[in-house]
Order: sequence, then C-alpha cells, then structure tokens
Amino acid sequence: MLTRFQQIESVHDLREYVNNTICSQYQLQVGAFQMTERVLRRGDKPCGIYFCLHGPRATKFTAIWETDRNQILFYGSCGERFLKTQLLESPRMESAAA
Repeated sequence: MLTRFQQIESVHDLREYVNNTICSQYQLQVGAFQMTERVLRRGDKPCGIYFCLHGPRATKFTAIWETDRNQILFYGSCGERFLKTQLLESPRMESAAA
C-alpha cells in the first residue's frame, strides 16, 4: 500500500483532495458523483470524518480522516485499503460542520 504526504489547509481542501484522489484511482469524472460525509465522534469529541463517494452502479468508495494520527485512509468498493495519506498539518475540525 502506498503512503503519501500531503499539506492540506482546511476541511474544504480535505474534501476536494478525497474526491479527486478517489476519482483518479477509479477513473471517474470529478464532480459527476455525489460525495457524503459524517463527522465521527468518540464520546462527545470529534475524532475524524467519514467520506463516501457514491459511484456508478451503486458502488461506494470511502475514506476516513483520523484526527488522532492525522492521516486519511482510502478504501475501494470491496473494502480494500488502497492508499494512506499522512497530513503534514491538521485542518481544524470546527470548520467541518457541513
């Protein structure tokens, strides 16, 4: 599995990076498919964001940003991890209220 290092400034940039990375991996047109997200919580504290790109023929591609390790884990439609991205700095979670 490949590990990348990436500088991401905001949660908006994080969304774009996740969308572009998944679309590039599976040769999908950026913006053609809906992407949903959910803030993950441990107790009352946010601990990450779950992203899901709803692709063609009801396939789902996912990514999880873990705030503890400050990394994004990317998964294919069968649940296999295909990429790990280590963020150099952490985007602020308070802007993740989307």
